[in-house]
Amino acid sequence: MPTTFRPYAPDQDLLLQPRLQEWLPAGHLSYFINDVIEELDLGAFYKPYEGDGRRKAPYEPRMMLKVLIYAYASGVFSSRKIAKKLEEDVAFRVLAADNFPQHRTLCDFRKRHLEDFKAVFVQVIRIAQQAGLISLGTVAVDGTKVRANASKHKAMSYKRLQAEERRLKQEIGELCDQARSTDAEEDRLYGADHRGDELPEELHHRQARLQKIRDAKARLEQAQREADTARGRHEDDDRRPPGGRGASYKRDFGVPEDTAQSNFTDPESCIMKTAEGFQQCYNGQLAVDRDFQLIVENKLTANSSDNGELLPVLTGVEDNLEKRPDAVLADAGYRDEKCFRALAQQHIDGYIALGRKDKSPDEIDAERYPATRRMAEKLAGADGKACYAERKWVSEAVNGWIKRVLGFRQFSVRGLNSASCEWDLVCLATNLRRMQRLIVLQ
Repeated sequence: MPTTFRPYAPDQDLLLQPRLQEWLPAGHLSYFINDVIEELDLGAFYKPYEGDGRRKAPYEPRMMLKVLIYAYASGVFSSRKIAKKLEEDVAFRVLAADNFPQHRTLCDFRKRHLEDFKAVFVQVIRIAQQAGLISLGTVAVDGTKVRANASKHKAMSYKRLQAEERRLKQEIGELCDQARSTDAEEDRLYGADHRGDELPEELHHRQARLQKIRDAKARLEQAQREADTARGRHEDDDRRPPGGRGASYKRDFGVPEDTAQSNFTDPESCIMKTAEGFQQCYNGQLAVDRDFQLIVENKLTANSSDNGELLPVLTGVEDNLEKRPDAVLADAGYRDEKCFRALAQQHIDGYIALGRKDKSPDEIDAERYPATRRMAEKLAGADGKACYAERKWVSEAVNGWIKRVLGFRQFSVRGLNSASCEWDLVCLATNLRRMQRLIVLQ
């Protein structure tokens, strides 16, 4: 008896109009993102189109936002790849409702609304809070290095910048002397009315490079002046510390270390140590709710160190959700006596590691560092160790989701402000993906 197969007729026309909602299972992430975005205030995304009288109708901003968020949540960050997905991927076509914006349109939309993603991020976590998906009892704060949209090979140290500046100035001087000599010789041969004053092409090139090097030097020196001022040093100080006590300063005010680097492609990024070696990066800060592992605040810095970032991140949590967390977990990178005192004043129970050098509370001077001593005593107890141990699976897990599940390892934009806005979008996509999973589990 012959086998009967299920009907298969790829050339058959559909007799009924297809419904996009029937193309995916009911619990698909794209439906969840669609439903959440429909509940948000998106006035900022519509404002640029008010009263401009354009003839060609633009794409619906809600649709563009849904597609962009779903793209990041599914690990697609390139505008060209998103445009391709809109033609090939069912979930993208469902969200776009058979709209097909080109990659340039998608890229322009993302750039135009970079600063609006933070407001969407805050609205979403407030919805999560109302839905009981954020407890804000304990949060874990952690930093992760994300590669900038720049190569480390396009960076130059302050020492080399000085050497290159001297070399280029000498070469430019020699070329100028050569040009003047050539002009004089041509005047002698052809007369003074002949045009021979055009600058050689190589002189233009060297002058442009010299200006870039001078700009990079100026950026490093300005950053060093700001750092010296923050440490209490002033421009009119000599190399002796205030009061004349202690060792002399190694550098004049505002003079960077020889190893300080500036990148020509993205000057605001910084060389940082990562698992793949030293890379041109930004430092992404996250505050994660312990009970539901949702990101309740994010921040981006150009400093490889986490020191000094804990309090600003916690302030951001309070601004976003109008509530302070009861406790905070963080690694030794956030260790700071002033920070510990501030946590006590704000009645936030902190569990911040002190590093390997302080092996026991007795080794810490209780008079000079009373808050650090109390932190060491708390972490030395069984309860303190148990609380701090939770940090690894709270915040580090979310960092892993961003880099491993979403696959986000490098920014698409340049500059600290633009990268910070894209970091908002990444955290927003991560939260929506996590929220959908939590609601399914309930």
